[in-house]
Amino acid sequence: ASRTTLAAMATNFPAVNDGSRSTTTTARAVVADALRAVDPAAARKVEQIKNWREDYLGAIRDLVVAAAPSPQAAVTLSRAGLDSLHERFVWTADGSDRPLMSALAVSDHEGMDTFEVIGRRERRTQFSVPYHGKRLETSDLHRQLDDWVARGITEPSFADAVRAVMAKPQWLDCRDLQVVVVGAGAEMGPLKQLLDWGATVYAVDLPNPGVWERVMATAKDSAGRLAVPVPRRSVQIDTASDNRVAQVAGIDVISNTDALLAWLREIEGAFTLGNYAYADGGLHVRVSMAIDAVSALLSQGRDDVSLAFLATPTDVFAVPEDAVAMSRMRWNDRRTRRVLQAPLQLAKMFEPNYRDTVIDDEGREVGIADCLVPQQGPNYALAKRLQRWRAIVARADGQRVSLNVAPATRTRSVVKNRALAAAYAGAGQFGIEVFSPATANTLMAALLVRDLRDQRSASNPDVDLRNPMDLFADAANHGGLWRTAYEPRSVLSLAAVLGLFVRNA
Repeated sequence: ASRTTLAAMATNFPAVNDGSRSTTTTARAVVADALRAVDPAAARKVEQIKNWREDYLGAIRDLVVAAAPSPQAAVTLSRAGLDSLHERFVWTADGSDRPLMSALAVSDHEGMDTFEVIGRRERRTQFSVPYHGKRLETSDLHRQLDDWVARGITEPSFADAVRAVMAKPQWLDCRDLQVVVVGAGAEMGPLKQLLDWGATVYAVDLPNPGVWERVMATAKDSAGRLAVPVPRRSVQIDTASDNRVAQVAGIDVISNTDALLAWLREIEGAFTLGNYAYADGGLHVRVSMAIDAVSALLSQGRDDVSLAFLATPTDVFAVPEDAVAMSRMRWNDRRTRRVLQAPLQLAKMFEPNYRDTVIDDEGREVGIADCLVPQQGPNYALAKRLQRWRAIVARADGQRVSLNVAPATRTRSVVKNRALAAAYAGAGQFGIEVFSPATANTLMAALLVRDLRDQRSASNPDVDLRNPMDLFADAANHGGLWRTAYEPRSVLSLAAVLGLFVRNA
């Protein structure tokens, strides 16, 4: 949706002159503000875009291109983007708007009660990954990691990161970890794995009895501890049944941002705030902004809060030189297919993955992997920009940040989009592997733990990176998108057609 309606109390897009809340107006202005800090010409080009929904793809690419030349450019652009968002977004209450951050900072919300669920299982000590009906561990998992790297499905650093976890099974003793999982019921969240490894998880999701019954059942069948938020005095915490708690549990992060902040302020000791929430359209930006404001306020004056996100592979990334080299090798090795593909290139199909690169301030070639999928829309792109900007700025300010690229995964949100579902089904014809949620979740949860444990991980702000955006390239599992011969969008429609045959076979 291009516009979002006024809520009685909520994190909101700003109102424009006619009183409506235009997601397009805000997104275009924010992207232009971010670019203006390092590339004024690119910012002016964005401001002139008339049809944002159709033409935003180039603007998102420009953000990565402008940040690629130097660490300073990446941090400056990211700060400018964050500043623009927080200057614009508001907290609506009693029919009036106030700046989001300042309104939350003085909130006197009484907070939430906490219902605890203690797991009954023994902690899982052997690391294994479900894959194609089997559980891979030890030598089988090593062979699969080798296969993924050889086929260009993952970056070599991804295999290195998983092997680091395999070599240090003590890392998976998570009884000392506290992790806030916003989007506790999400298919791509780490809730189940963290609980299996003994962590304490503060679960945040919408009020929905079905979701909370499932989440609490998962916790009972684990070795961990689950903290569930319930409105004050809504139940007798000491005696309430799980079913009764499920009826009232949860926080709407958009309309009860102040409640979330108050609840998380009560956590004692170090914790990680993980954003795994997803929503459609402008709601995704609003929930991401709400979480970002909460994370910024929680981090003020303390150094024991870390942040965690998952990056979508269908985005724009600055990638390592060897990824570009493999892609170009595959492009040159097409042989007889070149003749068949040539006529279709006139229709912008079968285009090379890296038509151009950026030379950074030290003379090194940086590949720009443009894997944006227009079906996901500009609001999705803005929400993911926000998370990446926060990761770069927080890390630059000395905060530990885990932000790993997760593979394309057959989640419900993908399957319900028929075009994306068909494209995923046909992606294998172009060297792309689409993962099951169980496989992706286990792998990404392991990377999260590694990021919190390993002092050599890119998540550690003391580790020098060539560019802050290398945080996203480290240990990336992009499913092959960075190393395929073709620009993903140029074969998306054909993948969808092929996928329809696969799904109907």
